[in-house]
Amino acid sequence: MVIGSRAVDRLGALAGDTSVDPVARTAALRALEGIGDERALDMALSAAGDAHDGVAVAAVGVVRTFLAGSHDLRAVDALTAIALDRRLGDCVREAALRALGDLEPATLNPVLEALLTDPSARLRTAARGTAAPSAADEPAAGDTWLAQDAADVPDDPSRVRRALSRNGSRIALPRLHHLIERVREREQKAAGERRREWMRARATAHVALATRGSRLAIYDLRESLDAAKDPLPVEFLAALTMVGDASCLEPLAGAYARAASEAGAKPRIQDWWHRHLADAFQAIVAREAMTRRHAVAKKIDKRWPDAFRELWP
Repeated sequence: MVIGSRAVDRLGALAGDTSVDPVARTAALRALEGIGDERALDMALSAAGDAHDGVAVAAVGVVRTFLAGSHDLRAVDALTAIALDRRLGDCVREAALRALGDLEPATLNPVLEALLTDPSARLRTAARGTAAPSAADEPAAGDTWLAQDAADVPDDPSRVRRALSRNGSRIALPRLHHLIERVREREQKAAGERRREWMRARATAHVALATRGSRLAIYDLRESLDAAKDPLPVEFLAALTMVGDASCLEPLAGAYARAASEAGAKPRIQDWWHRHLADAFQAIVAREAMTRRHAVAKKIDKRWPDAFRELWP
């Protein structure tokens, strides 16, 4: 199996092949977004003008990951051009605008001003709702560590969770991703109820990312489902429902099958978990416009036929 950075060339070729089904090309771009290899930027820039809006939006998601790093200027220029290009679909342009939402006012405001008079009502509304960061948007005094790249996570999971809940919409996406990694490290070193508290803090960070349409940490959502021996905090499923893709369906089906086999142990808890897993699974299938012919669907049907019959919408 070719994984990680070694898969970039193959995924890029798949994403750029217009003869391939758009669902598969979209999935390839989502995979590139999760890998974060710098070669993916050029691949995504080529796909951003694709005739299929789903592919183009996925390409915007890849470009967004380069807003912090050595290629940030190219990423900003590309996203700005997409947001202002009236030839593109509204959903693609809006995705580019949302991606630019973390920029400094000096960079973002000219784009917003241009879009306020755009012929598209959808873009005008999006521009009015995309406020540039200001001093008033900075985290409260006790939460300033959230925005400091070098700052470590406080050793208090409840405080971390509250701070993320209050300020998640104001934190730069790469910083949120970094915080998920740091919180997971704390979680792995903890035990019992404290471990569960750290898990809830990590789930809150996932919701903050998902609310802004980012799939930067989708790999962590998948791994959490695969490793789950007990029901996860509901925020994990909320994030999956918002940004999960086809790669999340197999872990969801596996967790659903395990929940079904353990339903007699804690019936009320397992029933809650069961229903939310099904809701997340079906939301992803609908958003990705998947059919039973999709390779992931066939794999799930073969491995967990009973779960597949119950889950498939």
